[in-house]
Amino acid sequence: MRVGMKEKIIRTCEAKIVTKGSNVGLSFYAFFANKNDDPELLMEVAHWWIMEMKLDHFEKAEKIKSLVLAMK
Repeated sequence: MRVGMKEKIIRTCEAKIVTKGSNVGLSFYAFFANKNDDPELLMEVAHWWIMEMKLDHFEKAEKIKSLVLAMK
């Protein structure tokens, strides 16, 4: 996954945890605008989420953040 996307996922997870608590769940769509302006990047993240990590539609932000941090 692209470095910039990893950083965005971590920032988004951290922001959601701060505002909604440590139990907040996210889908991979949380990292994108409502407008599909980068379909290749969307598919890259979707592939990682669904095919590689075999995650459910919604997962805890803390779990996602940990998985991405482990990739670095």
